[in-house]
Amino acid sequence: MSQAPRRDGRTPVLLAAAIGLGGGLLLAAPLSELLQGHLQEQTKALINPFSAWAGLGDQEVVILGTDVGGGNTDVMYTLRVKDGVTHLTQVPRDTYIDSSSFGPLKANALYAMGGPEAVKGELSRHLGRPIDHHVLVNLSVIRRLGDALGGLEVNVPKRMYYTDNTQGLYIDLQPGLQTLKGRDLEGFLRFRHDEMGDIGRLDRQKLLLKALFQKITTPENLVRLPALLAAAGKDLKTDLGPMELGGLITAMGGTKLEAERLGGRPFDRDGISYWEAEWPAQAAGAAGAAAGATSDRYRFLF
Repeated sequence: MSQAPRRDGRTPVLLAAAIGLGGGLLLAAPLSELLQGHLQEQTKALINPFSAWAGLGDQEVVILGTDVGGGNTDVMYTLRVKDGVTHLTQVPRDTYIDSSSFGPLKANALYAMGGPEAVKGELSRHLGRPIDHHVLVNLSVIRRLGDALGGLEVNVPKRMYYTDNTQGLYIDLQPGLQTLKGRDLEGFLRFRHDEMGDIGRLDRQKLLLKALFQKITTPENLVRLPALLAAAGKDLKTDLGPMELGGLITAMGGTKLEAERLGGRPFDRDGISYWEAEWPAQAAGAAGAAAGATSDRYRFLF
């Protein structure tokens, strides 16, 4: 008959350290799960209090990045972890949405018009699959998060210079591989003042997301998740519980990242530039009908 693992005098110390690391978040985990199983499983749970919450099934999350003023969402991604892969889909901010509630508008205005529920509802309708949860992040948190992670290594593709005094934004980056922190990291994420406009910025976001994914899902940073989430503070809002959010990030560890941009092309309508998105096949019928109904009212740029 096998014997239960022997606990030594260090167990109370480990438990106290885990409680200090996770704070109130750790208390949300079922105590029975921490007291049962092999020593290896116990140690894993103590090191990362989110490990037991690392499953949202097939549920999909939309990640929204607001500007410093907290109005429009300059960044929009859907995220799903399934079968060992983290799927990220970028939705261009200028994507044309003929909203049933607010009429024609750009995707980045949905949050300001109707909050996260409007975003989830419209994306669910156009993507042909439910978007269950949301994570809202003010882009100013990028400065703190980058510093907390020690910076992110990014290959800056070109000279990037721009100043916006109204938002306190100053971007001055040279091309080449470098570690970006704080304001430089935020500037790289938000810069779109070149010939590629918003599409160029989406491509740079993909580079930054890959660097962030690789760094935050390392074992040493998964252990630091409570501190990293605390660093976000009031600049991170979500309908996920704290353990669910930490569990989602934990679930991303060890997966392969697949990031894509929603395809399409730009067009002009009434003097406003939009992105005509190529929605997935599930929504092709509805999207095709909408495009046909409005084709005589706008002009594709190329």
